[in-house]
Amino acid sequence: MLEMLAALHDWIWLVPALPLLAVAVNAARVLLGLAKGDASEPLTANLASLAAFAGLLLLLAIDLHALLHGAPGHHRLGHWFGTGNWEATFSFMLDPLSLTLGTLTALIGWLVTRFSANYLHREAGFHRFFIALSFFLAGIQLVLLAGNGLLAFVGWEMCGVSSFLLIGYAWHRPVATGNALFAFVTNRGGDAGFLLALALAAAWLGGFEWTALSKAHQISVVNARLLIIGFVIAALAKSAQLPFTPWITRALEGPTPSSAIFYGAVMVHAGVYLMLRLEPLLVEVPDVMLGLVVAGAATAIYAWLCGLVQSDVKSALIFATVFQVGLMFVEIGLGWTTLALIHLCLHAGWRVWHFLLAPSWLDLTRARPAPPPAWLQRRQWLYTAALQRFWLDTLADKLFVQPTESFARDVRGLEEHFIDRAIGQPGAGHAVQPERPLVRVDGLPGRALAGVSDLLQRIENRLLLRGRGGTAERLLQHLGSYLRTLENLLEQPRYLMMAVMATFVVIL
Repeated sequence: MLEMLAALHDWIWLVPALPLLAVAVNAARVLLGLAKGDASEPLTANLASLAAFAGLLLLLAIDLHALLHGAPGHHRLGHWFGTGNWEATFSFMLDPLSLTLGTLTALIGWLVTRFSANYLHREAGFHRFFIALSFFLAGIQLVLLAGNGLLAFVGWEMCGVSSFLLIGYAWHRPVATGNALFAFVTNRGGDAGFLLALALAAAWLGGFEWTALSKAHQISVVNARLLIIGFVIAALAKSAQLPFTPWITRALEGPTPSSAIFYGAVMVHAGVYLMLRLEPLLVEVPDVMLGLVVAGAATAIYAWLCGLVQSDVKSALIFATVFQVGLMFVEIGLGWTTLALIHLCLHAGWRVWHFLLAPSWLDLTRARPAPPPAWLQRRQWLYTAALQRFWLDTLADKLFVQPTESFARDVRGLEEHFIDRAIGQPGAGHAVQPERPLVRVDGLPGRALAGVSDLLQRIENRLLLRGRGGTAERLLQHLGSYLRTLENLLEQPRYLMMAVMATFVVIL
């Protein structure tokens, strides 16, 4: 039994792989037309739930072995790619931090999956929801269990894609698609910081392994500061800390179960986990830790003031979540990492229950929501600022979303007015000749092919299709007459004997 438990850490890759398998199977069922009607819903939900539950059981078994014999720690499975100076590997980190958060996430993921089966019954996007949810569970487990920053970044992006898909779950509504774009564009700033940090790690530390990043004493303080700042930007963006906070309120447009697991319990804490993972690097740069305290405290004050004036339960909950996450950043900046980890675990379990209960809140309570406190109402300027969320939504829209949309419009104009005209566009074009209206071409390649086709057609008409007396026919008749003459000569006995004798001469 103990030998089996000891070997289980070799199968840790199954924790993110099983949800991906559920994604592949459910997506194939949808594409093949097998997921239609109410009767197909249980299989889709059960596949997603089974994958999440199997990952939970595997993590619990590894946790048991870790309690008995110690955590396996950094575990390398194989080489990915690299050069002589640096290497990327398939590796997993099975230390108390990763195992604790990985197990908690697997449990929350399984519970939310089971809850969603009934909550989304007969929804038009039922199967699409479970595909995106399983994809998210695979991504977040990669973030938590990866042994290196590059593999964690893959999971980081998987979480971002699934978040975009579920915010825009009601894709036919402009508000949903607009909010999905807002969240997606804002988070790309954090992803740029993550990529910058990975590039610097490869250049200065020779790899992306978390164990290598913990050896900050090998590089100068200036380099360590630049390295950690990239990761801090990624953490602040993913955990919706200032100045990236506005995106998370837009993200509530998705279904309630996705709001619960993404922005209440799991993904919103990914930035906190990243800072806990990089604690050895953080302690080398106290000024960055001070920056975390300032950013976390400012975010907590902002979320507290905005939460006081909210009139719907999900908005109030999301500002309460941002407030708690801000306190976690303060704790990390003060060096209280153990307290931050305990705070994270307790808050994740507490908040997911709040979000899942949100649709039933009006049935559970008959009391009116408490009005804003009197001291806030007396300060009209502060009350208005909190009601407008300090205008950060408008500022972020002008700084991030509108430039992105303008760039997209410019690219589309370039495509329509130059690229499409140059290479053609399916379904467009004009007839080559009025007498041949069915032959339509567009773009330079289309016109070139039409010209070659017309040339070949003229050659064919001239040589082969001019009827009796055509050039090709006359050439073939002359060639046939020569071949018949040769055949008649070869049929005569003397020429036949000469051919036989020539054969024998060659053989001998």
